[in-house]
Amino acid sequence: MNIHVAKGDIATRTTAIIDELKHLEGALLPILHEIQDEFGYVPQDALPVIAKELNLSRAEVHGVVTFYHDYRDHPAGRHVLRLCRAEACQSMGGDALAEHVKTLLGVDWHGTTPDGAITLEPVFCLGLCSCSPSAMMDGEVHGRVDAADLEALISEARR
Repeated sequence: MNIHVAKGDIATRTTAIIDELKHLEGALLPILHEIQDEFGYVPQDALPVIAKELNLSRAEVHGVVTFYHDYRDHPAGRHVLRLCRAEACQSMGGDALAEHVKTLLGVDWHGTTPDGAITLEPVFCLGLCSCSPSAMMDGEVHGRVDAADLEALISEARR
């Protein structure tokens, strides 16, 4: 799945987002979230614009984008499936579940299925430790999931 946005459009929209949010203390993270909401990822062409407008180095902006798992450097699929990788979920079978889903989808972490339907992402705690293992599909959390539950979620997403 490829989404092409003209470089000028990225710069123009990025500047508008920065102008809306730069007054906030610690504005970089909200700006990055808004850019990802706008484009579906954080385009490389946006990084120098952000750096210039916030008086940061490109390396500082790049470091933040690559440090946090929430930011993507490419568009996601139509649906995003996140599997919890925290210790509680791993202790309740999360590793086997993750391997099953990766095989089922034919992708690794951060990969998108060839049909563009689903992107698989790890997340390091969904806050459902007492309901392990857990997953999130398009922002909706699911606890005590098993292979059948995830297969149903994937099947529904592909419709």
